[in-house]
Amino acid sequence: MANKVLLKEKIGYGFGDMASSMFWKLFGMYLLFFYTDVMGIAAAAVGTMFLITRIWDTFFDPVVGTLADRTHSRWGKFRPYILYMAIPFGVIGVLTFTTPGYSASGKLIYAYITYSVMMMIYSLINVPYASLLGVISADGKERNTLASFRMAFAFGGSFIALALIEPLVNFFSKTGTGAVNLQRGWQLGVAVIALICTVLFLLCFAWVKERVQAAGETSASLKDDLRDLAGNRPWWILLGAGIAALIFNSIRDGATLYYFKYYIQNVDAFKLGSMNVTYSTLYLILGQGANILGVILASPVGNKIGKKNTYLGAMVIASVFSILFYWLGKEQLTLIFVFQFLISVCSGVIFPLLWSMYADIADYSEWKNGRRATGLIFSSSSMSQKFGWTIGGALTGWLLGAYGFKANEVQADAAQQGILLMLSFLPAIGAVLSIIFIAMYPLTEGRIATISADLEQRRK
Repeated sequence: MANKVLLKEKIGYGFGDMASSMFWKLFGMYLLFFYTDVMGIAAAAVGTMFLITRIWDTFFDPVVGTLADRTHSRWGKFRPYILYMAIPFGVIGVLTFTTPGYSASGKLIYAYITYSVMMMIYSLINVPYASLLGVISADGKERNTLASFRMAFAFGGSFIALALIEPLVNFFSKTGTGAVNLQRGWQLGVAVIALICTVLFLLCFAWVKERVQAAGETSASLKDDLRDLAGNRPWWILLGAGIAALIFNSIRDGATLYYFKYYIQNVDAFKLGSMNVTYSTLYLILGQGANILGVILASPVGNKIGKKNTYLGAMVIASVFSILFYWLGKEQLTLIFVFQFLISVCSGVIFPLLWSMYADIADYSEWKNGRRATGLIFSSSSMSQKFGWTIGGALTGWLLGAYGFKANEVQADAAQQGILLMLSFLPAIGAVLSIIFIAMYPLTEGRIATISADLEQRRK
């Protein structure tokens, strides 16, 4: 019973990704829009910035993973990073959504600096957090449950962030003179989100324990760890599947606000008191609710038919509905929301499966090589996440520029068509690539059970 993962610990583990996802969703849904329509930076320039900053940061993740693997403290290998990075995470998050009083080039430089630092701090807290899944429990089904808790809380955090941010921005944008100051509104609105995130990270640190130790763990060199990783075929396959899945999500997410503002051209759904509720907010909130439903389904379905089969089925359905989305007319709002719900359920299913499969790969690596590099392997999950968002985010900015998008103006037909493609055919390409990768994944439930039993004997 001493090693049993209690409900409080599962909730604490979920709090960590709830905090991360609140900001990650702000980045995915709003940051490009904030840079173009609030700060006033050209869309193509933002796309290039996303590519440059995220490529560096993507390769920073394995560095954090190897550092965490070599960390020894009274709190374990990974929990100290959550403790020490919680406050810097919130502070730099606010600075990222702050508009300085600089020239156009000065604002772009400021964006490069603050976004780069934000992504590095995100790595320093999120890579160790992700690695916790591999050391909280060695039981495969328990890991599925923990991964589902993690993703349910992650999408719950995204839901909260999307529900709060526009009302908070509208509230803080109001000035005493009746004028609207969107720059102040974004800064203070994000500050509220940042405070919530900091508290959630500290609770995660306090409530979670590290239990799993490698059998006869020795101090391996970084060269050994990297050589083991390079020869880990399941890791390469899952890396490709994760990157492709994130491209699918990031293009759809990044284009959503533009789709409703410039393509649908029907922004406000209804009033809630003195506050306007937009169709884009309802669309995004519906997506997060559907994601949570998908997360809830992932564990029971995955345990019944296998993680690989569940992942394949979800991505096939998502790709089909994404392609069909292209033929929905502007007036078919009900169907637009129905398709968003169905696609988002499928997206919610795959992500807890990905995290659980990374934990399986950590076991496979230990079984094969006699060494455990949990942080390095889980850093690849963060790396694939960021690299997928890198490609998707850069493509979104570049495509907007290529189709002739101009912020806060009526868009030409080419720009509107491009925005529609970013909600349909273009993300579907990422979904199909993810299907191809995961079809080659070799670690079935039977094989993992054999590996886990063997490792348990070694650890005894």
